[in-house]
Amino acid sequence: MLKVNHLYKSYRSGANVYEVLKDVNFEVKKGEFVAVMGPSGSGKTTLLNCISCFIPCDQGEILLNETDLTGLSQQQLAKVRNEELGFVFQDFMLLDGLTVFENVCIPKVIKEAPYKAMEKKAGKLLEIFGISEIGDKYPAEISGGQKQRTAVARALMNNPLLILADEPTGNLDSKSSEAVIGAFKSAQKQLQATIFMVTHDSFSASYCDRVIVMKDGRIFRELVRTGGRREFMGQLLSVLAAMNGGDGNEPR
Repeated sequence: MLKVNHLYKSYRSGANVYEVLKDVNFEVKKGEFVAVMGPSGSGKTTLLNCISCFIPCDQGEILLNETDLTGLSQQQLAKVRNEELGFVFQDFMLLDGLTVFENVCIPKVIKEAPYKAMEKKAGKLLEIFGISEIGDKYPAEISGGQKQRTAVARALMNNPLLILADEPTGNLDSKSSEAVIGAFKSAQKQLQATIFMVTHDSFSASYCDRVIVMKDGRIFRELVRTGGRREFMGQLLSVLAAMNGGDGNEPR
């Protein structure tokens, strides 16, 4: 589904060059829910922005269903972003002048899709994520958790190959965060969605199938969930503590 091979990214400030991503390699399989964690400056947000091609990488391949996104034109990338990628942002990015239902429909409106099929798909997504009753409300009238579930539904309107989520629970309380992660799990289970999520929240990450932990622009560890969520969260917290404490464990 997604393959990242030998990815490098640096920024230049005057005479100084800052390496942000250093030979990053990983794969996300179809139907997987993968999180990326790491301290500020570890490169996780830059990685997400490179995958979406909002910023160019210096070297490497970003393969989405065997197509290297780094070689596409801006016009081709715009098509990929609308049809093959879905985005969920920390700040929701809903249009205040549109209802929940209308916000969810936006990707199909851009494609000029037939209205009846659009309405049917939007209605199904609102039902899956438990927001049917607020379909005619505006963003200012709903909670943060409901806004983010609306954003998840919108991201799935075009049946994207991959959902990219940037700190989707960063502005939410614990109850709303759990509801949003529940929406991702529902999307994974009912729609076979593939989700790649950047997060600082170990609770949210513990629901994932796999967590990539980054440090100083490199992959420090990859943890695969094989048991229950609480057990996985314990493993994740141990790795984060070891990384921050510098106990001698080397990246691999």
